[in-house]
Amino acid sequence: MSVDKTDNLILAFKDLLSQERFGSQSEIVTALQKLGFNNINQSKVSRMLTKFGAVRTRNSRMEMVYCLPTELIVPTSSSPLKNLVLDIDHNDFVIVVKTSPGAAQLIARLLDSVGKVDGILGTIAGDDTIFITPTSGISILDLMQRVQELFNSRL
Repeated sequence: MSVDKTDNLILAFKDLLSQERFGSQSEIVTALQKLGFNNINQSKVSRMLTKFGAVRTRNSRMEMVYCLPTELIVPTSSSPLKNLVLDIDHNDFVIVVKTSPGAAQLIARLLDSVGKVDGILGTIAGDDTIFITPTSGISILDLMQRVQELFNSRL
């Protein structure tokens, strides 16, 4: 594939994922083929999903779909990311964030982008649960407050 075709494929791929309606890699392959990318296959789509950090999460119709983490910014009142966080709690050592099924990795990626400057040493994400470890020198209560503020402390 030439550079132009590769660029067009990437743009088409990102555009399809922004539609938040593709729940499987084979659906993405079919959609790309309908757009004229005949040499595309499931393994290429899989590599592209990994390369661009795509995750499966629930769309507004509560369907599990692939999407790109384009919103790795602090959630706003209209941000769909904020709506994916269901509960935030802590003990003396870690903070636990409960999310909608399939959303934990996307939320953890956001939290990791906030990073050490704001007191997050790192995160571990499953399907619907995230563990957050604070950096040295920050109290768990301070970090808990910062995380709640990210998600509008409605929890």
